[in-house]
Order: sequence, then structure tokens, then C-alpha cells
Amino acid sequence: MSLRLAAVVLAGGEGRRMGGSKPLRAWREGTLLEEALRKARRFAPDVAVAVRSADQVGLVDAPLLIDRADLAGPLSGLASAVAFAESVGAEAVLTAPCDAPLLPEDLAGRLAEALTAGQGVAMPVSHGQWQPACALWRSTLAAALADYAARGGRSLRGFAEEAGLRLVDWGAPEPDPFASANTPEDLYRLSRT
Repeated sequence: MSLRLAAVVLAGGEGRRMGGSKPLRAWREGTLLEEALRKARRFAPDVAVAVRSADQVGLVDAPLLIDRADLAGPLSGLASAVAFAESVGAEAVLTAPCDAPLLPEDLAGRLAEALTAGQGVAMPVSHGQWQPACALWRSTLAAALADYAARGGRSLRGFAEEAGLRLVDWGAPEPDPFASANTPEDLYRLSRT
């Protein structure tokens, strides 16, 4: 099955453990955000960045989606991503956190293959851990997401389970392609891979 995809880099977190400004932290020849955008453009033709406010990332060569204030945490970024996908005519949107610079090149393809009829979400599992911030979501999920949030739902994982989830096992490769740079030490360790 061939799906038209969009991709949204999630960069709206506060990055407290990193000391703030996580998207702008140095990564090899650029920043974490630049690396995330480079990968996102390989995954889909339409790419945007979801943030709480534009000052989190400064000037970016992609549309900025401002997270909804009425939704908590990552659900707000997902709501922005689903709306963006629908606006560009994509059937599904890949969300990817800005702090996971080792994402596998086959990510979008494997998740798209797994997203069959009746399922709203395809999500990777790596080293036995679900990766809800890095999943493929159908662009028709806006109403279901609003309903989930209105009932007090707050987690991407919980919403994915309600939306019809298919897990895609990546096994336990080293280094973990879904590893996050949550602290300066994490970022240093990942940069050495």
C-alpha cells in the first residue's frame, strides 16, 4: 500500500534535563533540529516543525506549527501534526522527535507498510520499548484525538492504543536508532556513534 505522507518534527518540549534549547544543541555539522529536518525530508515531501513558541527554534526552513495551549504535552504536537497532514492532503503523518538523531532510514517505509486498513497508528518498538513520539498516524484522527483529550487522556501511547495500534519491532540494534538525547551526556554519547 502506498500512502501519501507528511512528516512533523516535534520540538516543543522544554528540554529541562538538557538545560533548555534542545532543538538548537550542536549535532555534528549543525543542530539536532537540522538533523531531524534532514531526515524528515527523506521520509516525506511535506515537512513541518511543531513547537510551543517560535522562539524555541528561531528561523527554520520549514513551516512552524504552534502547539495548542489547550492540550497537554506531546498530544499538542500530535494535534498540530495531524492538522498539518490533513491540510497538505497527506493520508498519514510521521512524527519524529528532534532529539533522536539516529532514526533509521527505513522508518517511514516500514511503518507505512504496517499501517493497514482499520489501524490508525503504526509505532516502532526498539529494545522492547514503545516509541510513541516516533510513529505514523492517520491524518483522519483529529476528532478522535480531541475526544481522547476531552476525556482526560494525556499520553500518546494511550491514544495510539485507542486509535488502532500496530507495533513494528525493530529488535535490539546497537546503537539504538531511537535513542534520545535528553541530557548533555546522552548527546555526547550519541555523537560518538
